[in-house]
Amino acid sequence: MEKTKVRISVQRQDFEVAAEYATLREDAPEAGAIATFVGLVRDLNLDKKVTGLVLEHYPGMTEKVLAETVNKASRRWPLIGVRLVHRVGELKPGEQIVFVGVSSEHRDAAFEACEYLMDILKTSAPFWKKEQGESGSHWLEEKTEDLDRAKRWHN
Repeated sequence: MEKTKVRISVQRQDFEVAAEYATLREDAPEAGAIATFVGLVRDLNLDKKVTGLVLEHYPGMTEKVLAETVNKASRRWPLIGVRLVHRVGELKPGEQIVFVGVSSEHRDAAFEACEYLMDILKTSAPFWKKEQGESGSHWLEEKTEDLDRAKRWHN
C-alpha cells in the first residue's frame, strides 16, 4: 500500500464536517471505509454547568506529537488517509473541538484506528484545557477512564 495521506490541523476556527469527510474521500478514492469522530464541548462536567473551555498548546510541539501518533496508527493499521483537526482557543458548550477521520480498505481498520487516535489524543497530545463555569475556572486533569482506555493500545 502507498504511504498514508495525512492532514493535521491545529486551529482556532471551526471546521465543516462535510468538507473534512470530502477531503478524506478525495484523498482515498480506493477506500472501502471511512470512520469519523467529532468531539463537542460539553455543557456539564461532573454535574456542574460549563460555560466555556479554553484550550492552549505549544505550537510546533503539538503538531509533532499529533504526527507521531498518526504515524503509529498508520503502522498498526492499513490506513489510506487520516484527517485530524483540533481546535484551540476559547470555545463555548456545543462547539466542535476535534475531528478525527480515517480511511482504509476495510471497516475494522477504520473503526479501530479512529478510536485509537481519539484515545491517544485525549491522553498524550499536549493540549491544556481550562474549564469555565459559574463558580470560576480551573485546569482539567486527565481522567482515569481516559488513561485506562489508552492503556489497552500499548500492548
